[in-house]
Amino acid sequence: MKRREALRNISTLVAVMATWPGFGAIAEAQPQAKLAKIGFLETRSASASGLELFQRDFRELGYIVGKNIAIESRFADDKLDRLPTLADELVRLKVDVLITPGTTAALAAKNATRTIPIVCINLGDPIAAGLVDSLAHPGGNITGFTSIAEVLAGKRLELLKETVPKLSRVAVLWNPQDPSSAQNWKESLLPARQLGLQLHSMEVSSADKYFVAFKEAIKARSAALAVVGTSLNNSNQKLIADLATKNRLPSIYSRGENVDSGGLMSYGADRTEPYKRVAWMVDKILKGTKPADIPVEQPMKFELVMNFTTAKALGLTIPPIVLMRVTRVVK
Repeated sequence: MKRREALRNISTLVAVMATWPGFGAIAEAQPQAKLAKIGFLETRSASASGLELFQRDFRELGYIVGKNIAIESRFADDKLDRLPTLADELVRLKVDVLITPGTTAALAAKNATRTIPIVCINLGDPIAAGLVDSLAHPGGNITGFTSIAEVLAGKRLELLKETVPKLSRVAVLWNPQDPSSAQNWKESLLPARQLGLQLHSMEVSSADKYFVAFKEAIKARSAALAVVGTSLNNSNQKLIADLATKNRLPSIYSRGENVDSGGLMSYGADRTEPYKRVAWMVDKILKGTKPADIPVEQPMKFELVMNFTTAKALGLTIPPIVLMRVTRVVK
């Protein structure tokens, strides 16, 4: 009986308290879990960003925007000189982890902070760029995923040579303001000599210079085109592909999406793999692992993509030795 009476008294007390002003707000004011704040610094525009890919893979690990993470993103719209300011903005917001696709954005982030963990996507050569001490032991506050683009520069020239056997002159489209792009150009010189190819430097740092650059390449008697994967080139991939076809230049790229836009062929790392691995790295960091203890990873999956429609437009017959290695065809 005493127990029943006590329960009735408690029920009565709760009912009375519910009528008090502000009681509802107090009852609803539950402790909120701290949201992990992720900063995303992208050289390209929001529409061309890889942020969606990262969020998809991060969601699979249980991270949902507004529930247990918040994302602060900044986009430079291919204006490299904006990156330092944008990096500083994210640092002032006190993000827990800073994600940077590309070497140029990574360098801006490094200059902005030596304490906030930085996870990089698709770096060129992170050691040559001064971002990490080594791949196995990065040191400092930076780790990530390298696309080994510079290493593959020679392989792309080799594929061009196999596709156009009599090829002797190749134009290389790169951005002198992009450190990774400049390294890619340098890495192309030795394999070009070994393949008996003469390279023409197509230096483009703004979209309004493409037309003149192509005219100069044709004037230099270039018979094919190797496009370095810079943010500027990636943002203008349809224009580049159209100009290459118009000037009858078989072209090779580092990304399959360039082939989808009309380029002839591409050879490079699978695009989705880096985002999946970077999502894993960010998860480890949020759980307490230091970036210095997470090795920089390299791609394990590569793809050779070929656009048969573009090959036909160029009047090009793809040799069997190349066809047998194609992993995806665009028609």
